[in-house]
Amino acid sequence: MPICITAGALDTIRTEARRCHPCEACGILLGQGDAIATAWPAANVAPQPERHFEIDPTALIAAHRAARAGGPAVLGYFHSHPTGAAHPSPTDAAMAARDGRIWAIVAGDAITLWHDSLSGFEPLSYDVVAG
Repeated sequence: MPICITAGALDTIRTEARRCHPCEACGILLGQGDAIATAWPAANVAPQPERHFEIDPTALIAAHRAARAGGPAVLGYFHSHPTGAAHPSPTDAAMAARDGRIWAIVAGDAITLWHDSLSGFEPLSYDVVAG
């Protein structure tokens, strides 16, 4: 079953990737169930942001607090590959939490979605919905 993602979330991911280039953009995917409603940009606090990403812990804490207060759930994360392809890199695989979250990876205009499963990344199909 495909994931639903809003056109607005996809636009935000692409815009952030362009804005942050040549560094990696990153952020949080918010929604409910299998539906991503929003992509929330966050600061990349990695020591080498042109090669790696690390979502600002303050943004992650704020997203989880908002979810506990009745806001949208944290479904996953997004980041860009400024010079790579829109699939998980070896670094992504090494850093993944294997927590079942969704990862969106953008390279150029291509955006792919991945399930961070216990056995590694699994590709996800998605449908774009209004929003």
